[in-house]
Amino acid sequence: MNISSIVVQVRNEFVDSVVKEIKNCDFCDYHFHDVSIGKIIVTVEGESIGQEMEKVKKIEELKHVITAEMMMSYSEDELDREREALGKSDAVPDILKNDAIRAEDITYNGDLKKKF
Repeated sequence: MNISSIVVQVRNEFVDSVVKEIKNCDFCDYHFHDVSIGKIIVTVEGESIGQEMEKVKKIEELKHVITAEMMMSYSEDELDREREALGKSDAVPDILKNDAIRAEDITYNGDLKKKF
């Protein structure tokens, strides 16, 4: 399951009517608005990022909406995949596990200054 926060931008005079329409729709959840800056905060949920983007497009199509931008996204499935991959990886390189190797004998090749 994915969930994302969306910032909806409208002109100040249309905030109340867009908020009312958002509250009555079935594709997003209303959370907050600020008439003085014309912003409305909503969330969308979906099984995939594709489903979420379809909902963002529906928000963008509402009358008086200037933009609807995804600000933050959370994916349980992706988080689980990354945790599994991290658990299977060896986080400490073999060279650092060898007590016989002295730090002075390790050559670091990651200096960007040497590449330019």
